Amino acid sequence: MAKKSAADVKKHRNNQVVATNRKARHNYSILETFEAGVALMGTEVKSLREGQASLADSFATVDDGEVWLRNLHIPEYHHGSWTNHAPRRNRKLLMHRTQIDNLIGKIKDGNLSLVPLSLYFTEGKVKVELALARGKQAHDKRQDLAKRDADREVIRELGRRSKGMS
Repeated sequence: MAKKSAADVKKHRNNQVVATNRKARHNYSILETFEAGVALMGTEVKSLREGQASLADSFATVDDGEVWLRNLHIPEYHHGSWTNHAPRRNRKLLMHRTQIDNLIGKIKDGNLSLVPLSLYFTEGKVKVELALARGKQAHDKRQDLAKRDADREVIRELGRRSKGMS
């Protein structure tokens, strides 16, 4: 059986994205992205299937050769009992040893962070898209906003010209 490429996996997501970190691309410049599995308890998966999670203040760290996702908020499962999980507990990320060693080297070399971009289901398994990112300064954010506005204006003008309005 042929091995699936990353593009194939992303195509077959079937819009099962649970949560996205919308501010991540605004506050950080993304250098590289990784996909990692998440070690979860049963009630966490059930809560995620209901579409409840928040990546707002979450980040990832590498401790003792393991990658941990911190501050991910998965609310308690409302049909759960005393076996419910803690909403903001640290969750272990599942990655290959070579990927973890690669991340450790890159984080120690530069002023880089591991930021989760999205949380989604792939073939019944919960995955997180991690980004190796560098924080943006305020002037970088302003430049990005100005560039986006200029691009939007160019597209509007091209649309007007193609319709013969200008």
